[in-house]
Amino acid sequence: MVPTQLLLVTLLPLIVQAQETVLGAYIVHRHGDRTPKEFPPAGLTDLGYAQIYGAGAFYRARYLDDSSTNKIYGISQNVVKLSQLTVQAPVDTVLQNSAQGWLQGLYPPVGTSLATQMLANGTSVSAPMNGYQLIPVNTVSSASTSANPEDTAWLQGSSGCNNAITSSNNYFFSDDYISTLASTKDFYASILPVVDTTFGSAENTYKNAYAIYDYIHVSKIHNSTISSGDLLTDAVLHQLQTRANQHEYNLAYNSSEPVRAIAGSTLAAEIVQRLNATIVSKSASSLGVQFGAYNSFLSFFGLAQLSSVSEDFTGIVEYASAMVFELVTSATVTDSSYPSTDQISVRFLFTNGSAAYNPLTEYPLFGQSATTLPWSTFVSSMNKFAIGDKVSWCSACGDTTGACAATSSLIDSPNSSTAGSSSGGISKAAAGVIGAMVTLAVLLGLATLALLFCGLRVVSKKRLAGAVTDREAASPVLKE
Repeated sequence: MVPTQLLLVTLLPLIVQAQETVLGAYIVHRHGDRTPKEFPPAGLTDLGYAQIYGAGAFYRARYLDDSSTNKIYGISQNVVKLSQLTVQAPVDTVLQNSAQGWLQGLYPPVGTSLATQMLANGTSVSAPMNGYQLIPVNTVSSASTSANPEDTAWLQGSSGCNNAITSSNNYFFSDDYISTLASTKDFYASILPVVDTTFGSAENTYKNAYAIYDYIHVSKIHNSTISSGDLLTDAVLHQLQTRANQHEYNLAYNSSEPVRAIAGSTLAAEIVQRLNATIVSKSASSLGVQFGAYNSFLSFFGLAQLSSVSEDFTGIVEYASAMVFELVTSATVTDSSYPSTDQISVRFLFTNGSAAYNPLTEYPLFGQSATTLPWSTFVSSMNKFAIGDKVSWCSACGDTTGACAATSSLIDSPNSSTAGSSSGGISKAAAGVIGAMVTLAVLLGLATLALLFCGLRVVSKKRLAGAVTDREAASPVLKE
């Protein structure tokens, strides 16, 4: 009897793994500890580097290690396969360096035994730095990942969305802001000796709650002595963070003005698109990570109704925090058998701070009770606020100039759709084929009418093809 029990215990991890397979994951990551924004350009500190590297090592153990029950199906454990991995960060020193540091923890040097090549002339060449793996970080720029966010005190200003900027500015005329500005006047005046080398008395108010908090927060981490530091009691530090959280959350999200959360809306579309790419590729492209600033987190938290779940979702996330979206299935997965979308679910997890030191915890999205949702439910819920195409963006932001000029006629059309992303509709490729067929049908119909009623001659196929090509070339192309 004992050997049987021992056998069951030994096989238990294998049984659990058979019950659930991780098909892929998408991680939205904040950068590590940095220097203060008040002295640009901000830079990643050694502490921040350690936080990020440790987080990368954590996800290596979770998703790449062969012994992990959460290993992503088919992903390479030691030597990176670039086709399986997508890494994105905006043009920003802190975020780009954070991405690189994270990758060093995810795929560390493999040693000369795995990083040596034999050339045609018989010479062997080893990769530098003990097999350091070169992994590109793609640069992106959108409302959720605007350029140089870590040198910007107010992140909405760089979103490029006029309606969102206006909406955020509306907060400065709200009762909440006006009353808080008045009630905290004496509090901020009391800490002026701490910040007077950077902030004047007129600037040292709730209006600059985040900038003041960030300045003091970084100083507390790195400076052994602070001017008038005795004023910074635990109660004062708590008040500074509380007001910064209140200030930034209200700038990033408002339930009655969804466009204020434009960063979260574009992020939602990016998440769905990336996870869908994993499904379409049958996990050939299975792990993605995007590094961005805290405002994207706050906007998404509000849109996804996470603020009612935990206080962690109503304030500025800690350095190296991460949102994780895992694609999971209970179906059997093999090289010849991949689950259908109705057999796939999405699990949401969050860590407030580096996953190397803080737990990665499951939370329910969209006011649901379950932390794992069917793929169709996840997509339809995300698409209620996701903005993933140019027409929807221009419509939401009220922009008809620049890049939006070509889409203004589509926005004004009563038949145009401004939904963010389709959950189960046709693909872009299919839409293109249908569009071309409709164009061809119209041309053929007109030609037939001309033949019947105007006595025009039949043109050659070559000339007709040329007409279709010219017409399509003149049509605006909408890129997502």
